[in-house]
Amino acid sequence: MLRGFRRLASQVLWQPPVQAAATSRLAAYMRNVQDQSKGAADYPTLHKWSIDHPEAFWMSVAKFGGVRFHKQPRTILQPDPNMKDTKWFVGAELNFAENMLGASVPDSKVALKARGEDDVAINVTYGELRSTVAQLAAALTTCGVQKGDRVAGCVSNGVHAVTAMLAATSLGAIWSSCSPDFGPTGILDRFGQVQPKVLFTVDGYSYNGKWIDVGAKVGSIVDQLGPQLTRVVVIPNGAPAAAPSPSNIPCAVAWGEFLPQETPPLRFVPTPFDHPVYILFSSGTTGVPKCIAHGAGGVLLQHLKELLLHTDLRDTDTLFYHTTCGWMMWNWMVSGLACGSTLLLYDGAPFHPRPARFFDVLEREQVNIFGTSAKYLAAAEKAGLRPIETHDLSPLRAILSTGSVLAESQFDWVYTHVKADVRLSSITGGTDIVSCFALGNPLLPVRRGELQCKGLGMAVEVFDGGGRP
Repeated sequence: MLRGFRRLASQVLWQPPVQAAATSRLAAYMRNVQDQSKGAADYPTLHKWSIDHPEAFWMSVAKFGGVRFHKQPRTILQPDPNMKDTKWFVGAELNFAENMLGASVPDSKVALKARGEDDVAINVTYGELRSTVAQLAAALTTCGVQKGDRVAGCVSNGVHAVTAMLAATSLGAIWSSCSPDFGPTGILDRFGQVQPKVLFTVDGYSYNGKWIDVGAKVGSIVDQLGPQLTRVVVIPNGAPAAAPSPSNIPCAVAWGEFLPQETPPLRFVPTPFDHPVYILFSSGTTGVPKCIAHGAGGVLLQHLKELLLHTDLRDTDTLFYHTTCGWMMWNWMVSGLACGSTLLLYDGAPFHPRPARFFDVLEREQVNIFGTSAKYLAAAEKAGLRPIETHDLSPLRAILSTGSVLAESQFDWVYTHVKADVRLSSITGGTDIVSCFALGNPLLPVRRGELQCKGLGMAVEVFDGGGRP
């Protein structure tokens, strides 16, 4: 249930170009399910079909998204009067990482672009990513990591974080991460519950031009993470020569020393559809953050639906979402690999070394989909930025905003001062579903102050402040 929305005839700020709408992934999907959906010709009809016929809908998403199953499901939906005991894709087996590293994507295609405040460019191809994941998975196996074990990361948004997550989940292990700017108590409150067998940590990170050491903080809590912890892998993150050494961390090893010299074959351990892939956490505002486990199959299907159909992400696109590894949008963004896209990973302050930093990156890297927060857009407006006059953002097709309500004035600023022909999608979801309730749509207009649509397969009801539909 979403509250606080107003059903008013708001000003239309963007209309989907006819050709772009016709060639969108959502339009292709509608053609693909035309017989099943009884010829749904518009989005409201398609949405109604998706919630009235959940078995047919979710299986169609799996087929359209090219999900790789080790075992096909015997039953798509096994309902239960107790909602939490309802089962989906009963009998199906898959591997999450395998679906992120699709064999159909050429080895030479760039998978990850890592950028930061220092302007150092790191590009990793799908082939290189597959090789490093195979090496890291082999190293984790030597530490005894197997299906169901937890692997945690106090990590920055960069290549190492994505690689570690994929290596862990390739083995059927469960990944959990937080941002290195958390304090010792914040890290311990989360990972103390998870009880990881292996912990990845950066040695530090740069923010606003300053180096912040992490080694001492992590070292102070390692002994409290439980006896099952066998190894702490320290990721080099550009520490200056004078930075403290991470050697004070118990059972620590450097990333480069942890990887084997040989590259073994990349193997994927099949898991049940509902086997946990991620552990995320509640905010902690009412006590210790609570663990929220998310199943591999559900996360994969939700993210494929949202990225392919609602975001219109293509395998030729570059996706840049401004996030840390402690926010669910990191998990969401990483699933762009399942679409064969290129991810741009940014670590650092958004306004350093100059206020227009992100727009510099958008222009230089020819980003197609940019995700951020309403807070960032408000700060950019307050800083007086007018990238429509200073930057070539012609490849940019969509801007996504979440985290808080996107004010009507921010819609105006984007269309006046950023880009007039961009789809601005205000999206809303939550850590509890690691996805969205309402979000963007390449077939519908953008109206000032409004979200574009309810998500497919999501039986969302919208009420105003007075409780009226």
